Amino acid sequence: MIHQAGVLHSLLLERVACLLEGRCCHSFWQQLVKRLAPGRELRQRAPKQRETGGGGDTDSQDHRNKYLYSKKRDKRTSGDLNQFFIRLLSGVVVAVLGSALEERKMPKRFLPQIFFGLSLWLVFTAQALISSAATYRRLVAGGKRQSFLERTLILLDVNTRSPVKVLNDNFLSLQVDPSILKNGWLDFLSSKRLVTLARGLSPAYLRFGGKRTDFLQFHNLKNLAKFRGPGPDYYLKNYEDDIVRSDIALDKQKGCKLASHPDMMLELQREKAAQMQQVLLKEQLSNLYSDVTITARSLDKLYNFADCAGLHLIFGINALHRNPDNSWNASSALSLLKYSAGKKYNISWELGNEPNSYRTMVARSVNSTRLAQDYILLKTLLQSVRYYSRASLYGPNIGRPRKNAILLLDGFMKNGGSVVDAVTWQHYYIDRRVTKVEDFMKTRLLDTLTDQINKVLKIVKIHAPEKRVWLGGVGPAWAGGINNLSDTFAAGFLWLNTLGISAMQGIDVVLRHSFFDYGYSHLVDQHFNPLPDYWLSLLFKRLVGPRVLAVHVAGLQRKPRPGKVIRDKLRIYAHCTSFHNHNYVRGSITIYIINLHRSRKKIKLAGTLRNKTVHQYLLQPFGADGLHSKSVQLNGEPLAMVDSDTFPELKPRTLRAGRTIAMPPISIGFYVIKNINAYACRR
Repeated sequence: MIHQAGVLHSLLLERVACLLEGRCCHSFWQQLVKRLAPGRELRQRAPKQRETGGGGDTDSQDHRNKYLYSKKRDKRTSGDLNQFFIRLLSGVVVAVLGSALEERKMPKRFLPQIFFGLSLWLVFTAQALISSAATYRRLVAGGKRQSFLERTLILLDVNTRSPVKVLNDNFLSLQVDPSILKNGWLDFLSSKRLVTLARGLSPAYLRFGGKRTDFLQFHNLKNLAKFRGPGPDYYLKNYEDDIVRSDIALDKQKGCKLASHPDMMLELQREKAAQMQQVLLKEQLSNLYSDVTITARSLDKLYNFADCAGLHLIFGINALHRNPDNSWNASSALSLLKYSAGKKYNISWELGNEPNSYRTMVARSVNSTRLAQDYILLKTLLQSVRYYSRASLYGPNIGRPRKNAILLLDGFMKNGGSVVDAVTWQHYYIDRRVTKVEDFMKTRLLDTLTDQINKVLKIVKIHAPEKRVWLGGVGPAWAGGINNLSDTFAAGFLWLNTLGISAMQGIDVVLRHSFFDYGYSHLVDQHFNPLPDYWLSLLFKRLVGPRVLAVHVAGLQRKPRPGKVIRDKLRIYAHCTSFHNHNYVRGSITIYIINLHRSRKKIKLAGTLRNKTVHQYLLQPFGADGLHSKSVQLNGEPLAMVDSDTFPELKPRTLRAGRTIAMPPISIGFYVIKNINAYACRR
């Protein structure tokens, strides 16, 4: 740049001289291009030399030369800038003067006066530039020059004195939809592998509820074929006989009843479920649901699954069983309570599902006052059945908190909020129109949950400040999810973000829809294989405790945003390590990080975390499908069940004390800081 300004300056002076002598300078532009051409040739020749370079030694020498050149360039910066601006200003002045002379608009006798005035102006301008450059040199000398690494390094510290929130021990919990009664999967909940997978996520709640909760009818009957739902004719008889034989075998067992189903039987069930899935999906999309019958035998199987897996069952009762005056008909509920009490089933209860959507589902609305009266009636029924006199009741389980749902929640809390043990609501991120994996990683989508939580907490704090709030149903997508999207690694960012935000906001329990049933948003597929969100949940259960810690992050960026040190694409949360994990002593801390950037991010532990040994659990997609993969690798090793009873060993990678954490692009990581003896995590 300086060379070009000098060339331009000299050529302009030559042009003025020609004009003063009365000569023409037609070749001015040709000379300018010729004088500037070598600079372009040098710039064009440099890449070719790099391309034809030999081995690594030459590349290393080029790198060192570039580094030395950059150091010299920094030292010459202020002087070069001064020369450039002075030459440029003088060149402009001479050009203007030359043009005036060329057009014969200015008499030559005024030239000495004009040159004298312009010279004074140039002197003052140069003095101002030199003084500003000196100021610039003082600022640079006063502080260390930031390299690219230092600008992107993130400093992380955690407040270890006291937790900001203390959550339920069953914070991460599960949900199963009543649709398993129609597609036949309920009969396979006794599978040894399925029970093992559910047990891996205990302790937790198991909510039996969903859209079909309000079409559920209880019959105190043994399982008859007519209550099982339709199946293909060519195998229906043999299929039903196999189920009956399996039930007889289970009845002979004592305690936890488990079964090993033949592969042919499972294959027939998958065919039946695939056909029924289209029916269920059509019902959900059209909001036209058929009744679902749950028999005494079905309830026995459901409770056996929850009890064997160490899960506490929450049963959703039909709220749309109404009398002509629109009051709730409790006859079926009372029969269910009496049967369950006779079996001494330890169950908690809820009434209905998303009451704010009843108008669109059955063209009948239930206002907040009526809903509160229904819950008060159910509480009275529970107290009338001695075994359930102290059973927990949860509700009202509203849908996404928009205007109508918020009004319903406000009225319910005002009239009947005192009868529920926790306030429940639901949130689903996206609908079936989403078709790209990038949609699952949009920070705007991830942040929608925060706004919804704030709306619910605001209402609850007005009427019952001490009341716990549960996220009673959450999933990556509505209406059963999206094939090859909501059941892949990409959905894990939404799921872990949900857990992190909910914990920081004080949501006591998060119920994941669903553990196992139809659709594409479950944790376990129909071959009883864990999907990416299951492995993520398993790590969360084993490493993350209920005590939430405040995270302090500082980072240097080229364009810092007001109020935010790091970008939204890097999300960091911290908890005390789970006390159930005997590999770590009390006082350890678990940090989990979501990196949505397409570049690696480096995180330096600072403050109380400095120079501590760290165990890394890094999750990335496994296989050529990338983010569409349904398999996961932990620290580079693929995760898969060893057999129906055995989980793989979740081996951490040890990072030496003081080492920087390097988060690969588009990844999820859990980091346990050992032996930190955090005061908030010792008690």
